[in-house]
Amino acid sequence: MNEHALTAFITAALAEDIGTGDHSTLACIPASEKGKAVLKIKENGVLAGMEVAEAIFRHLDPGTVFIPLKKDGEAMTAGETAFEVSATVHTLLSGERLVLNCMQRMSGIATLTRTYTEKLKGYHTRILDTRKTTPNFRMLEKEAVRIGGGVNHRMGLYDMVMLKDNHIDFAGGITAAVERTVAYLQKNNLPLQIEVETRTLADVEEVLKVGRVHRIMLDNYPPAQITEALALIKGRYETEASGGITLANLEEYAKTGVDFISVGAIIHHAVSLDLSLKAVTQ
Repeated sequence: MNEHALTAFITAALAEDIGTGDHSTLACIPASEKGKAVLKIKENGVLAGMEVAEAIFRHLDPGTVFIPLKKDGEAMTAGETAFEVSATVHTLLSGERLVLNCMQRMSGIATLTRTYTEKLKGYHTRILDTRKTTPNFRMLEKEAVRIGGGVNHRMGLYDMVMLKDNHIDFAGGITAAVERTVAYLQKNNLPLQIEVETRTLADVEEVLKVGRVHRIMLDNYPPAQITEALALIKGRYETEASGGITLANLEEYAKTGVDFISVGAIIHHAVSLDLSLKAVTQ
């Protein structure tokens, strides 16, 4: 993850939570008090967010001692301990909820992503995430997808061109949209890849005719139609299937040989896993 972006996220998230002060902690714990806590795992799944947790505690107290007992991406079992952390008690208590919110959410996403990627073992196809993310939490959600074995698509509107149905319709068609995009990128010296969404085999043929793209999206195609589209494309461009793809029909789509399957559900349908931070006392 980008260190600057992670620091900015932590700063904003702590400001939202602490506001004018963590008065619960300020009221009853001396500022100089030192303490130790452990992260207890309460559900089975895939662990994610260890890097984020350490960064949060170190942001609050650079003298934090963080001892990882497990790694991101490892299977976790209820009853295990993920890490030990020693710092001022103010640091432990003020950072507790943000650490748990991040790790519980990230572990849920990583676990669901792993479920999808396990189904694709032995196939050429790989799972992509989408921009269907929680505002201002995208970096961590996409990191959780990566930890779970998925592939990050573009991070935002700035790092790849995706000409979707609305772009194409407003531009007056696929050819016009692609030609204008190529001219725009050349004029502004932007080395960005271009992906084009297609809705029919006729759309695929038009993309092949105009060329100059990197990936063709096959949106809401049934598997048989994807096979037809791939026969037209003949490996000249990367291909991505999208729309209506679930765990139940995932392998049917993978059998077509499509390069990628994008599934927004690995993020927006993921359920947070239960973790807790507990004080270690004498």
